[in-house]
Amino acid sequence: MWRRVASLSSFISSSNSSFLAQAACRLNIWESLTTGIAQQAKGVIVPKEKTPFITFVLGGPGSGKGTQCIKIVETFGFRHLSAGDLLRREIASNSADGAMILNTIKEGKIVPSEVTVKLIQKEMELSENHKFLIDGFPRTEENRIAFEQIIGVEPNVVLFFDCPEEEMVKRVLNRNQGRVDDNLETIRKRLKVFEALNLPVINYYSQRGKLYKINAIGTVDEIFEQVHPVFRAFEQVVG
Repeated sequence: MWRRVASLSSFISSSNSSFLAQAACRLNIWESLTTGIAQQAKGVIVPKEKTPFITFVLGGPGSGKGTQCIKIVETFGFRHLSAGDLLRREIASNSADGAMILNTIKEGKIVPSEVTVKLIQKEMELSENHKFLIDGFPRTEENRIAFEQIIGVEPNVVLFFDCPEEEMVKRVLNRNQGRVDDNLETIRKRLKVFEALNLPVINYYSQRGKLYKINAIGTVDEIFEQVHPVFRAFEQVVG
């Protein structure tokens, strides 16, 4: 299992002192971010700009969560990190991980958690924003545990876009984006995997009092009317 400093391994392994100095600096910055949440939970006041506010956005393929993320970004200024987009970008890079990810997606299976968390962590570390929408992750309990162990924090908010299966199938087939996973057979596989593995994650965060269930049927604006109050309630805290 990776540690939170896994993404800095290439710096730490180098004998070049300047690389070590850079790594130490990045580690200090990341520690200040990840410990902020824990300090806040204990009643310690920390600067808002150093405290990451993390929202997980869950829902099956075609549930409309990506569209709603765009509106959340426009309205509340979050940094949108789509797990699916990060994985597809890695595929396009022709890396060894990219080839493995492509084959996994074609089979309708879940990409290994450490691979996805590594991509998310890298984007978070490079971002100047402290408000993150993590879209499409975690999809399994193993995903959830890996994220919290590697990144070192829990999400503040978890949105779940609840949408009937047939509606999701129709939406995915109609979007016609030319993606390798946008065909009927693969969609059905993905939905079965999602239903089987995502429910424990949803139940876990529901018990933690962090889950907000959104009825994902209706127009984009009608659905956003349900989303808007969630973030409005946190606006003064988040900044």
